[in-house]
Order: sequence, then C-alpha cells, then structure tokens
Amino acid sequence: MSDMIKILAGSASQEFGERVAAAYGTSLVPVRTQKFSDGEFAVSIEETVRGKEVIIVQSTFPPSDNLLELLMLIDAAKRASAKRIVAVMPYFGFARQDRKDKPRVAIGAKLIANMLMAAGVNRVITMDLHADQIQGFFEVPVDHLFGSTLFLPWLENNVSRENLCIATPDTGGTKRANTYAKALGVDMAICYKQRKVANQVESMTVIGEVKGKDVVLVDDMCDTAGTLTKAADLMMEHGALSVRAVCTHPVLSGPAYDRIAASSLKELIVTDSIPLREDVNASKITVLPVHDMFAQVLQCLMSNKSISTQFTIQ
Repeated sequence: MSDMIKILAGSASQEFGERVAAAYGTSLVPVRTQKFSDGEFAVSIEETVRGKEVIIVQSTFPPSDNLLELLMLIDAAKRASAKRIVAVMPYFGFARQDRKDKPRVAIGAKLIANMLMAAGVNRVITMDLHADQIQGFFEVPVDHLFGSTLFLPWLENNVSRENLCIATPDTGGTKRANTYAKALGVDMAICYKQRKVANQVESMTVIGEVKGKDVVLVDDMCDTAGTLTKAADLMMEHGALSVRAVCTHPVLSGPAYDRIAASSLKELIVTDSIPLREDVNASKITVLPVHDMFAQVLQCLMSNKSISTQFTIQ
C-alpha cells in the first residue's frame, strides 16, 4: 500500500510531515525549493508521482508564503499526473474570516477554499477549524479531526476530576467547552469578553462558579494569548485553585510567550500543528503530538475504511 502513496511536506511542516510519513510506514518525498533574491520562490517534487496518491502536509500559519507554497505543491503534483491529491493541513489559516461581520470585508476562509480547489486538491484533512461551517466552503471532501481526541484522555490522566471545572475564554467557544464538560462529567464556566479592536480585550467577566475549582480553559487556538491570560488571571481572582488551558493550535504571535510566562496559567497544553519557537521561554507549554492521528486517518483513507472512530469526541 505504501508504494501507491507519496507523502511530501512544505517547509513550514517539514518535521511534522516526517513524523506522519514514519507513522504511516514510509518516508517523505524530497521537495526542492529555489528562492530568488526578490523573495520569489519555486518548488519542484524530486520524485515521480505519476498515478500515485499524493499527500501534501502543510500548516498555513503566517507568513502567507506557507499557503502559497502549499498551493504550488498541489499544482506541481497535478501537473505531474498524480492520481489524487490530499492536502493535510493541521492548522487551517485564515479560518477566522468565515463570514461578513461588517460591510466591505472579504470572507478569507472561502477564498482559501476556492484557491485550494482551483489548484487541484481532491481532499482536505484538517483539525479543529475555527468555524465548523468552513467545511461547507469546499466542493471536495473535508475530514475535520478534533483535538479533543487527545486532550480528553490527557486531562483524565493528569487532572483530578474532584474539583475540575471546564471553562471557555469567550462565548464563541461555549459549544466546545460544553462537550468537554459533558465528557468529563464536570461543571462549566464562561468568560464573557468585549472587544473594540482585534487582539485587544476591553473587558471580561465570569459566568459560573469557579471558586475552589481547578479550572481548564478550552479553546481552538491561542494567538497573542491576551484573552487566555486575562481569563486565567480573572479565574484566580474569583477564587480558582489553579488554571490550565487547552488550545489546539499554538499560533503564539507577538507577546504571547511572555504573557503566558507571566500569567496565572499553571500550564498550557497544545498540539504540534504549529511548531513552537525555539528562542523563547516555553516552560509552561506542554505539546501533544498529533502525527499518529493524521497517519491513522491516511491509512483508513488509502484502504477505503471508515474514519468515524476519529469523530466520536467533538
């Protein structure tokens, strides 16, 4: 079966791609990137993929060159007569732009979906989209995996349920937090925040009882960590015993690492959908690898088996 599949990775997810390929039982196809002095770049697949199932692994976090590289690799595979092209996007960038929330704005997530399909992708595998409806932006199958498949067992093994309380740092994550709370059989709290501009929290209040609780904040991503750290500090002010956070995608831009280090957070648990920076203090951050989950889905996909076991926890 491994002879029919060719797994390759973009430069942003090279290490992740290597681990996916190893878990699948094969090795990465070499990809060559030629860069020009003006910043332009060209990609080439250094092995034949004619008639093969081509898997392209790339998270599309900033810079936008990561997205462009993925599109170019898809186009290269299509022009090389690949049988089918599957984009494995552990982190789907631009997912926060899923609707028109004011006049004259782009729906960036829909644009990205159109670009991927125009490039020639036949299937997309991703994890914890910022908005579930993005799946409907595609006219090709989308397999939407859930970080809770890993996070819930980790919480069960590492955090006592006696005083456990699941919380969401904003009202948009209420459904996700409720799923965790029901699965663990514990209470839930909500942080209500107001913003005037993006990435800046104006005010925040707590809905629910967190006094004497070990609180776990649940979110799909952590960008500047402003909301997360403010929510953690607020929980402690309301009498929480400890505060941890579970976030699938560690975007961690700007002052995020410093904010986490200085905050009331005891621990931040993330996946490796986006690699952590190596030049910063990440002592509070625990990384759970997800390459095995993606490899298992690929094995089921290539053998035409059901992947419904990956969707038992949402």
